[in-house]
Amino acid sequence: MERWNITDLTVKQLSPLTNCSVDTSYRFTFLQVSYSVTFLLGLATNSLALRRLCSSTCTMNSTAIYMASLSFADMFFVISLPMRIYYYHQRARAWSSNTGDESSWSPGAAYCQITFTLKYISLYGGIFFLVCIAVDRYSAVVHPLATTLRRLRVAQVVCGGIWCVVLGLSATLPLLRLAASRQNQPCLMDPTLKRHKTFILLALGLVLGSFLLPTLVLLYSYCKVLSVLRHSGQRSRGHRRNRKLTLRVIYWVLGVYLLCFLPYHLNLLGYTLTHVRLLPYCRLAKVTKAVHPVVLSLASFNCCLNPLIYYFSSSLVHREVPTCGSRGR
Repeated sequence: MERWNITDLTVKQLSPLTNCSVDTSYRFTFLQVSYSVTFLLGLATNSLALRRLCSSTCTMNSTAIYMASLSFADMFFVISLPMRIYYYHQRARAWSSNTGDESSWSPGAAYCQITFTLKYISLYGGIFFLVCIAVDRYSAVVHPLATTLRRLRVAQVVCGGIWCVVLGLSATLPLLRLAASRQNQPCLMDPTLKRHKTFILLALGLVLGSFLLPTLVLLYSYCKVLSVLRHSGQRSRGHRRNRKLTLRVIYWVLGVYLLCFLPYHLNLLGYTLTHVRLLPYCRLAKVTKAVHPVVLSLASFNCCLNPLIYYFSSSLVHREVPTCGSRGR
């Protein structure tokens, strides 16, 4: 269900990849356990972060606004996890009762639409709001006197615009998937059909564009910030403290971003291109299919790691927060 291309089609349908099958039956148990852990940790950590962030309007600045939006995006994914756990439980039962034919059970189109929409809200909401945090740090360090981008009202407008983009993208991708899915199995797609291949490649382009462009912005922002911090003088104890806190946020965001999102998108690219026969390489098909549950778990576990960004940067948030009477001016 997690791959928007051909999760459960056999490689016999793909003539260039005949005899390239690999046993991935472990994914049912693996993802059930992984999603259960992610659900419990994600619910607890994001609830705590949202409670802290929203407890008082006087603690809000641009950084806190972006972090609160990040936690809300993660909660969309967390609330969808029980449906995903149920999905893999049913897949495992179908697999065991039909000696390997897991496709005998398939949820309805509405089920697929809801779960995939929630997944993409979390995935790309997480990406975009992590980039917002990067740009926020860039503005604070590289252009400290230009405060317009860091005003509370500007941050609220930016978050509103990003939510519109994320919701639009998150609705478009499942619709593309549904349009190209097989008639009796709306969660599955057949890449051997030319029309379906077109939908698959179009969705792949949207997914990769939604990852690559924010990645370039994030890397540019943090490279500039690191350059400024490296050449800044140690003028005071407070300055050294802020520098240390900023570096901590940068390293944590980069670590979370690259660990969770880069392997998933690289694997998705290789998996898709092999299964639409643009790259008919047997070894690549085996590797990408075998590791997909692992990189998917890493991408999903992002919702548990994001609240730690608030933990590491909470001192920075409260140091920079203006008084209630001066916010937004």
